[in-house]
Amino acid sequence: MSDDAAHRVVCHLDRLLAERGMTLVELAARVGVTVVDLSVLEDDRARAVRFSTLTAICDVLHCQPGDLFSVRGA
Repeated sequence: MSDDAAHRVVCHLDRLLAERGMTLVELAARVGVTVVDLSVLEDDRARAVRFSTLTAICDVLHCQPGDLFSVRGA
């Protein structure tokens, strides 16, 4: 099984941003990461996320990691 086939984690950042009326640029500034890094996460292309970044995203969006990610079926 290739890495791409094994990767079933889906990021819901776009939905959370829309619900909060926030842009990716604003989130990046508030979290302290680049827009490119958040874009990679948003497009389900990220291979890893630092816990410190995940915590900061959840703090800014007032959510839990489970609100941000889900795992799609096999």
